[in-house]
Amino acid sequence: MIQLKISKIAKSLSVFMIILLPALSYAQSYKTIEKEPFADDTHHWYDIFDKHNVINPLPGKPQYKPSEIAKIADNILLFQKNNGGWPKNYDMFAILTSAQTDSVLASKAETNTTFDNGTTYTHIAALATAFQATKAVKFKKSAIKGLNFILKAQYSNGGWPQYYPIEKNNYSSHITFNDGAMIGIMQLLKEINEGNQQYNFVDKSLRKKILASYQKGLDCILKTQIIDDGQPTSWCQQYDEFTLKPAWARKFEPAAICNKEGAEIVLFLMSINHPSPQIINAVENAVKWFEESAIKNTRFKTVKAPHVITAFRVSNDDRIAVIDSTAPPIWTRFYELKTHRPIFCDRDSKIVYSLDEITRERRSGYGWYVYTPMQVIENYPAWKAKWVK
Repeated sequence: MIQLKISKIAKSLSVFMIILLPALSYAQSYKTIEKEPFADDTHHWYDIFDKHNVINPLPGKPQYKPSEIAKIADNILLFQKNNGGWPKNYDMFAILTSAQTDSVLASKAETNTTFDNGTTYTHIAALATAFQATKAVKFKKSAIKGLNFILKAQYSNGGWPQYYPIEKNNYSSHITFNDGAMIGIMQLLKEINEGNQQYNFVDKSLRKKILASYQKGLDCILKTQIIDDGQPTSWCQQYDEFTLKPAWARKFEPAAICNKEGAEIVLFLMSINHPSPQIINAVENAVKWFEESAIKNTRFKTVKAPHVITAFRVSNDDRIAVIDSTAPPIWTRFYELKTHRPIFCDRDSKIVYSLDEITRERRSGYGWYVYTPMQVIENYPAWKAKWVK
């Protein structure tokens, strides 16, 4: 998982929704399948060696061009598992050898299928583009199989786990907002429900199921906004799938008020036409929280540092928070429940209250400070003028 940098704040809701949810931003001309929606998966395949991968990249890294739609879509079909989902951290644009193709085919029965790192919902969107471009029925069938996988994976309370089938005894069974997992799914379902022509092959029966799934998902989102000592705030990265209470994920990802994921949720809610009173209330409360929790006069900087190799990553830099009166408002990734203090956490799961109290490996290897809530605040006045009477 990586913290993507947003180079500048979008000035309209439609623009920043594309930035935050790139998996679904394919042009209606259907002339390309863009690489950006798959950037997280691709980064992990090339830059982070995983011995569990079925195949790993070969020297030279040959790739298809975005205009080679059918070949890219054939790769997506190749990696789709028998259950309809996809594994994470492979490059759908990679030109594979015969031996690599055979290895992937032999792994079809595996069930390491997930929504993490922009997986599955991104692949379905690309297949829909490929079908519209080529009219090849195999791409439509694969997309529909993927949609049915999404519907099957949803909990009865409306949330989605990180992996499906459920992996027991680890955090991946939790309802997951981290890295845009649940919101990526919801954006896909929203586009289908709104009649996006990219998905005009979805029949009435499946559309009915998708609408019901979407409505349950919205209900889950509204139920999981954290109300802390009577104060509505933001959301957590993940929630216990039974109690809907904030839950830990990785050892350095505590149950906390999370402003990056929360802002992405609010941006999604703000994109909904004719929002219900419940949605309006959730947005307004979140905006109030973002304004109150903003940190002033602080800049998060990356600085050069000696080359270090750890068990988890190689680092040539460090990250520090410095006082700067010219800095725009910034937010920490995590705020402690009850106290609302900014918190940080190392791989020992010990909560601390300043960035310099954690090891360099975690300081430079995670996005502890974020600007995402500013996108909500910037666009809130126009949204309010349109929908709040």
